[in-house]
Amino acid sequence: MMRFGFVCVLLISMLGTLNVEAQTARRVKFPSKDGVTITADMYEANPDFPWIVLFHKAQSSRGEFQRIAVKLNKLELNCMAVDLRSGKEANFIVNETYVLAKETGLGTDYMDSEIDMKAAIEKAYLIARKPVIILGSSYTASLAIKLGSEMSQVMAVVAFSPGEYFGKKLDVEKAASSLTKPTFIACGSDEKKYTDPIANAIRSKKKIYFAPPKGGGHGAASLEKGTDGETDYWVQLINFIQYVKKEY
Repeated sequence: MMRFGFVCVLLISMLGTLNVEAQTARRVKFPSKDGVTITADMYEANPDFPWIVLFHKAQSSRGEFQRIAVKLNKLELNCMAVDLRSGKEANFIVNETYVLAKETGLGTDYMDSEIDMKAAIEKAYLIARKPVIILGSSYTASLAIKLGSEMSQVMAVVAFSPGEYFGKKLDVEKAASSLTKPTFIACGSDEKKYTDPIANAIRSKKKIYFAPPKGGGHGAASLEKGTDGETDYWVQLINFIQYVKKEY
């Protein structure tokens, strides 16, 4: 009961920052393995805080996390919001990694983003000098599950609306069966039938799986103001983050 009260107080404090803009973000660039320059926004609250790497959904950009990253700072997390080559634009922020990949004739399908996600995780690990949390939205939630099971630089996975988006290129349920790290999974109520097999396959001893009884959002939009059930998503996520931070 005391823990629930703490979460509610923290949530109220965070919701008071809804109108805070992302002017504190610092833009950085670093190479992917094939030489494409990746653009990311850094929201660093305190060098000693854990790092979370934020990966956008399809047709999107690092701008997807403008408001979300500010709230995550309130949870004592540093954030890196990354442009992946499979994307386009969000909140009037153009995906610069996508633009460069298109200009050089490289693929921009969902699976093509995996190389960028790996590079971003490795970059964040070098900054943090410790394993990092990764958060995926829609197709990147599925790739986050895969990379979380494979990369030692990952300490925990947050997956909003993972699904079998890749056809024969990737069996997400099979990848999930290899994931043993702390994992948070969330989806909209109408997505649950697709998310259930993936969530159930994850073998983590610390796993939170949340879908509201009705409504909800797709991907990280679940955390945005105006989404049906936004507060419930945040309460569940805060509980998970508090657990992960104890292990940091």
